[in-house]
Amino acid sequence: MKPNSRKPEPGDLRERALALLARREHTRVELARKLAAGGFDAEDVWPLLDEFEARNWLSDRRFAESWIADHRAKAGSIRLAYELRQRGVPDAVIDDVLGAQRDSEIERARTVWQKKFAAPPASAAEKARQIRFLMGRGFAADVITRMLRGAGDAATSD
Repeated sequence: MKPNSRKPEPGDLRERALALLARREHTRVELARKLAAGGFDAEDVWPLLDEFEARNWLSDRRFAESWIADHRAKAGSIRLAYELRQRGVPDAVIDDVLGAQRDSEIERARTVWQKKFAAPPASAAEKARQIRFLMGRGFAADVITRMLRGAGDAATSD
């Protein structure tokens, strides 16, 4: 919505919110922020968002599941959790949604690692470089250690 001098009508609020949700999932915080930037009053926005949540048109959990599905191939759980928090997803939802992803963390780390590096580290400096790369992608230290040691193979064959 372009900034202008006219104040948006209350009917425009519902239309604008539905248009945003039609494009992609949003968190409650994101949608409220976008609507506020469009000139709508918070006292009008919050009841509308309550209604949308009651109708299951707006769901932080569904947003988190969608976000993780789109980004898990490139990032570890730490980074995914950080990005979800930045978008206003509650910690309880993040823990619940990421909890279902924990079993594939080593395999995802291995996939990210293989795209960047051709071989296991030959020196301590190379190992440190590979660890820094994977940590930057949001993988936990224990996952990285197990993956580099090859312990991930035993974990996935159980």
